[in-house]
Amino acid sequence: MTPPNNHPAVRVRSEDLEQPPRPGAPAKLAHVVYKTPRPQQMIDWYTQVLDAVVVFEDKRLAFLTYDHEHHRIALIKVPRALRIPGTVWKVYRKFWGVDHVAFTYTHLENLVAAYRRLADAGIRPVWCINHGPTTSMYYEDPDGHRIELQVDNFDSNAELLDWLSCGEFDENPIGVEFDPDVLERLLAAGTSAAELKKRGSAPPDGRRARAGLGTLRWKTL
Repeated sequence: MTPPNNHPAVRVRSEDLEQPPRPGAPAKLAHVVYKTPRPQQMIDWYTQVLDAVVVFEDKRLAFLTYDHEHHRIALIKVPRALRIPGTVWKVYRKFWGVDHVAFTYTHLENLVAAYRRLADAGIRPVWCINHGPTTSMYYEDPDGHRIELQVDNFDSNAELLDWLSCGEFDENPIGVEFDPDVLERLLAAGTSAAELKKRGSAPPDGRRARAGLGTLRWKTL
């Protein structure tokens, strides 16, 4: 595959990403499995956050899904006594291993509607940031695992690769934070989704949005 330009980090052309699946590739990513000492809390949280349903549950495990797949989230029930050492995971995750699992919405309006539905239920994101490629809201489940609810900011791979090549991502690969309430308000007022998908478009009222390394603190790690 030949890079589209002289940018050293961009390794493909947009047409390379539009090819049929590679011969040895799997058909799809099927599910994520967590061991949990808080099975009911985790079931309640994931059914709420992902608008999922419980497909199967017994004393050992539970299967949850939000679409045609028989399960997207599986929970293996472990002894309640592991709740105490399990709290260490919240610190461990900040520095090692899997950081998060991401779920994509089709439109910004869908992402904002999910934010409002969850906020009204008392579930709020721990971090809202426009990375450039995506507009993203991060949440933490009862065991401390982090998930990302996101929407793609570009309509095509060609647009995304052009943006990655322009230098803005080199200068700030982390992103610019946004206020989800401001984003919701601007969207309701008629600001276009295309405009609101730009970094810096929905800063908190009364202050400049944090950007780049300035977004990294204990809460957002």
